[in-house]
Amino acid sequence: MSRSQSGRPKPRSWLLSRAFGQVARFNSLTLYSDHFQGIPLSGFGRFWGRPIMVRDGKTAVTFALTFLLTILPGAFSLAAPGEVIISHASMSTSAIPLWVTQRQNFFGKYGVKSKVVWVRGNPAQIATLVSGDTQIAYGGATTALAAAVGGRDMKIIASLSSRESLDLVARPNIKNSKELAGKRFGVQSVGGGVWKTATVWLEHFGMDERRDNIQMIVIGDVTVLAQSLESGLIDVTVVPPFLSRRLAEKGFTVLGRCEQTKLPSVGMTVLVERPYLQQNAETLQGVMMALIEGMAFTGHPRNKSVVLETLAKQFRMTDTVAVEGAYQDVSTLVRLEEGRKPYVSLEGMRILQRLLKPQNPKIGEIKVETLIDSSIVKRIDDSGFFEKLYAEYGLK
Repeated sequence: MSRSQSGRPKPRSWLLSRAFGQVARFNSLTLYSDHFQGIPLSGFGRFWGRPIMVRDGKTAVTFALTFLLTILPGAFSLAAPGEVIISHASMSTSAIPLWVTQRQNFFGKYGVKSKVVWVRGNPAQIATLVSGDTQIAYGGATTALAAAVGGRDMKIIASLSSRESLDLVARPNIKNSKELAGKRFGVQSVGGGVWKTATVWLEHFGMDERRDNIQMIVIGDVTVLAQSLESGLIDVTVVPPFLSRRLAEKGFTVLGRCEQTKLPSVGMTVLVERPYLQQNAETLQGVMMALIEGMAFTGHPRNKSVVLETLAKQFRMTDTVAVEGAYQDVSTLVRLEEGRKPYVSLEGMRILQRLLKPQNPKIGEIKVETLIDSSIVKRIDDSGFFEKLYAEYGLK
C-alpha cells in the first residue's frame, strides 16, 4: 500500500487517480477511456513493442490499472515542490516553441520552475491534469471540449496559433481529394488535434467522413502516422510539412499544404483547471510571458542554430536535411503568428465545436465562451509587454 508523507496509507481513490494520471507517462501504453471523452474508442497501443488493439474503453482502463498497480508500484514520482509540469501530446513542430522555451530557460527568466513532458494523446493530458501530476496542458483546444463533456472545469487561457499546421498526404495511387472516399484515414486519437486537422482538410475539399465512408483509424503520433502511410496500413493522414516533403520525395501525394492554404484554427492552446488558474495567476502570467518570448526567439533567424539543435534532440533526428526542413516549418509557423497577441478566438472555438458535435452530441451543449479565460493575456497586454518584447525582437 502506498503511503503519504505522514505515513498513513493512501486512500484507494488517490491510487486510482494516480494510475489514470501516470499511465500517460508510460510511453509503451496507450489508454483510451470513455470516462474522458465519451467518443468511439478503437486503436492500437503498444506494450513492450508489441501491438495491442484497444476495442473497449473498460478493457483498456482495467489493463492500465492492473499494470500500474501491480507491476509498477512507486515507479513514478510527483513534481518537485513549486515545480510546474507542462504536458504536450503532439510530436509535431508546433511543440518546438515549447521546448525552445524550456531549454532556453525562459520559464526561469519569468520566475517559473518548470518541466515539460510528452504524453500520449488528449485523454492522457486530461488524466494528468485531473490527477494533479501536470498543471498545464499545451496543445489543441479539443482537449478542453473533451474535458468539459467529462464534467471537468477547465479554461483555455491562450492560443498561440490561429491556423492549422499539418499537411494532407495520401498514398501514391490517390491523386485527388475525391478519391479519399472509402479510404482509411490515420489519426492520433478520435477527437484530438490531429483528428481535428484531418476533419478541417476534409471539409475544405467538400468531403465528409460519414457520407463518404472514410474510416478514421487511431494509430499514433505524426511520426507513427507517416510510417503507417508508407507501410500501407492507412491510405491518408496529416503530418507536419517536413514529413510531407519526405513522403512526397518517395512518391506520395500531398493533397493540401498548410503553408499555401490558411485553415483557421484555435491551436497551440494553454489549458488549465479553473481552481489552478484562480490560485496561481502570477505563475501563469510568468508561464505565458515565457511562451510568448519562446515564440519570438524561435522565429528569429539569429537563433536558427539553437532551434535546429532543439529539433534534432526532441525528434531524435540525425538526417540534417530533415532537420533543416523541420526548422523551415516551425519558423514559418511562428512567422505567420508574428505580432499577434494570443487571445483565444471565440469564432474558432465555435467552428471546432461544430466539427466535434457529430462525434459526441454532448459537445454541442457546451457554451464554448465559458471555456475561455483571457484574464492572464489581458494582464500581460495591459502591461505593455507585447510591444516591448516585439520591438526587442524586431517584430511588428
